[in-house]
Amino acid sequence: MTRHAARTAATLALLLIAVAFAGPFLWVLLAAVQPEATLAAAPALTFSLDNFRAVLTWETIILPLINSIVISGSTAILTVVVAGLAAYPLSRYQLRFRRPFMLTLLFTTGLPVTAVLVPVYAMFFRFNLYGSVPAMVLFLTASSLPFSIWMMKNFMDGVPVSLEEAAWVDGAGWFQSLRAVVGPLMAPGIAVVAIFVFVGQWGNFFAPFVLLDAPEKQPAAVTVYTFFSQYGQVAYGRLAAFSILYTAPAVVLYVAVNKYLAGSFSFAGSVKG
Repeated sequence: MTRHAARTAATLALLLIAVAFAGPFLWVLLAAVQPEATLAAAPALTFSLDNFRAVLTWETIILPLINSIVISGSTAILTVVVAGLAAYPLSRYQLRFRRPFMLTLLFTTGLPVTAVLVPVYAMFFRFNLYGSVPAMVLFLTASSLPFSIWMMKNFMDGVPVSLEEAAWVDGAGWFQSLRAVVGPLMAPGIAVVAIFVFVGQWGNFFAPFVLLDAPEKQPAAVTVYTFFSQYGQVAYGRLAAFSILYTAPAVVLYVAVNKYLAGSFSFAGSVKG
């Protein structure tokens, strides 16, 4: 096979993959603006915003989105703070059990959250935490920490220790150097971890469905499930409109911090000899 033929085959394969991924998104866009959309949505000359008007209510989309922002945002912030504090000694100190600890973290990243939900559900009932949003945020934070610590440590390893030594000479402690030196320099890494956790919890369905008892506390990921039975027969147009509104905050967050994600770690010239 010549180089041109191989390039053509690779291009066709990529186009097929792109079509496979773009197909569902195209269906969502078409179904959302068609009043009588079906599972086989097709291009039509009639467009309407009735589906968006039907789902833009407090109970259907506004309150669930607020709950999703509160739960996912709180989990992301708490995870970033704890992961940063945990990654600092793993990155900067020669700990005796650092390797076994890191391997344990790596092992726990492979455990599905659903595997521990049964004992967590029993524990929530035992300590009267069932239906508590703060308690569920703590559980989601704990489940997000292993991989977040791994990511945070790798980003922190890229910050030269010599930058902190200059701060130590000026009398700064470890926490001051972490907050004033390491933190700002690894801002792209912090943004990556925060978005990773936020998006992961934004689409988390099973944990809120099991641990939250009242519909007014549940996020939009759970509302998608209840949406199928809310109108009897599935209203695909309204479901598509709901899906667009549901994914919009995560997309907006990514675009807002895109400059941090696209940023690179550059420490040249930070310390003069």
